[in-house]
Amino acid sequence: MKRRHLIKGASTTLAGLFAADSMAKNQTKLSSPHWIHTADVVVIGSGATGLPAALKAREAGCSVIVIEAESHLGGHAICSGGNLPLGGGTSYQKKWGIEDSPDQVFNDLTDWSVVSANGFPDYRYNDREVIRAFADHCAPTFEFLLKHGVVVVDKAPDTRGGNSVGSSIPREMHCAPMDWPLIQTGQPADPKVRQSMSTGNGLMHPLIASAKKLGIVFLTEHKMEKIIRKDGNSGAVLGIEANHKGQKIHIKAKKAVILGTGGSTSNVQFRRMFDPRLTEEYCGVAGTPWSYQDASGELAAMEIGASLWGLFNNTGEFGSGITKPGSIGGQFGYVNLRFYPGSEVFHKAHSIGLTVKDWQNVITVNMIGQRFYDETGPQYESDNYGVNPNYKPGSYLNAKNLKWNPNNYLNAAMAGIGDGHNGGGPIWAIFDQAAVEREKWDPIAPNVDAERGFFFKADTLLELAQKIKMEHQRVPMPAENLMKTVERYNSFVDQGVDSDFGKPKPKYKIEKGPFYAAWATPVLHDTRAGVRINSKAQVCDMKGEVIEGLYCGGESAGGFSMHGLARATTQGFIAGKYAALEPQKH
Repeated sequence: MKRRHLIKGASTTLAGLFAADSMAKNQTKLSSPHWIHTADVVVIGSGATGLPAALKAREAGCSVIVIEAESHLGGHAICSGGNLPLGGGTSYQKKWGIEDSPDQVFNDLTDWSVVSANGFPDYRYNDREVIRAFADHCAPTFEFLLKHGVVVVDKAPDTRGGNSVGSSIPREMHCAPMDWPLIQTGQPADPKVRQSMSTGNGLMHPLIASAKKLGIVFLTEHKMEKIIRKDGNSGAVLGIEANHKGQKIHIKAKKAVILGTGGSTSNVQFRRMFDPRLTEEYCGVAGTPWSYQDASGELAAMEIGASLWGLFNNTGEFGSGITKPGSIGGQFGYVNLRFYPGSEVFHKAHSIGLTVKDWQNVITVNMIGQRFYDETGPQYESDNYGVNPNYKPGSYLNAKNLKWNPNNYLNAAMAGIGDGHNGGGPIWAIFDQAAVEREKWDPIAPNVDAERGFFFKADTLLELAQKIKMEHQRVPMPAENLMKTVERYNSFVDQGVDSDFGKPKPKYKIEKGPFYAAWATPVLHDTRAGVRINSKAQVCDMKGEVIEGLYCGGESAGGFSMHGLARATTQGFIAGKYAALEPQKH
């Protein structure tokens, strides 16, 4: 063929492609979803971000729909310990003579010099714009929660439950459950402690009740699957697509969509972007099986161009990103949460779990029956008021004055067995009948989950190792390994010295049958990275530009290292405030 014919053919092909592309774009613009529901503001998730956002927008006169993937409301927040580190000059701080200000909150949460005892910085990688907004809205959010029925334990702010909440001033307050039923039991708390205990039930039940009273519409069992923009990946956000029992439902947002989907710890492949070790065996995620942090908000936002942000905070070895289990023998070992018969989700939890009062009563082994660290080793630590008694803002001495403590239990547990695979595999707590008696355990259902392979019992260690078979046990446990491990550990008890891992004076031999193996795999807890937001909680794309009509807060948003409820409630408050100011776009 002659050159001019080639050029002509190429031109015709390109013209056809451009025409097809133009037609596709026009089709995208012309085809409009069939909107089943419409509101000014559509909030995704009914937790500690979603409910404050919905209430704030409703107060401003907006119609609001909250969609929730589960059949119940409250999100991860209702499963929490109810610890609420809101400062900046709250009425409770003033009541107890504690001076604080927004500037003090900002300075605390951006202090580069603060490190935990293992050398990891709590605040160094926080986004200053995000923290400034939090600091300025911190106290107003607290008063907002009180107005909507939240009751705070009547005591001075303290440090209980605080993770990376600032060094200079105590800010931790606690939500009392009062007469509300606990999701853990289905019943109200003991009257003796209803006004003094701390629980997420005390935060979320009042907000749910207030939202219903104000006419906010809740759509449960609606899982958001897609955010709809005007022109596909550009233009304003128009609404969402949700799945309701297999049916696609389109919900129109005349002003804005707010993401409060709660993070990504339950999504194995998403969480492994941050840490490849976190494979399928880390299946006892905090807050499950009440609700799941499935990264649905992040994925939907990324699909229309959103950027992720502040990724270091998700892998930094401080705080409660990943923890030792608070209970053993069942899948769900989050330290602040037990589900009991009577809870509406107990059929999913399957067991209560055994609380370990003294880790001297067990040894922990990997999937091939070998110890890997001192069982009494601590969690990752984090900054809080009083952690460094010599604290001086911005001083390099803040690191030098801390006692070095590498906290390697969790890293050792996740190290694996040297076979080239990612993931640490199951961790098993091994103990005998004497330990059961010391701990006063009753190792039968519903306290443990033997039916699904999270608990085993046998008359001998040989038989015990042979019984350990379950979905996440990648290789069989060699019985000789377990027997040698226990024999060696018993010799340490005789000697009073743990020559392998330095456990402080091993106390108890494992020798009185029957013998037990209980699931004791670390628990994933916080999500501390997510989509990029600005000071108004607006979601930003990879160019740093705002995606019009899309907001996010809490564990689905990035740029903020703090654990827990304060971050979520305040960013929900901010998102609701600014979403309500959006003009109606369509």
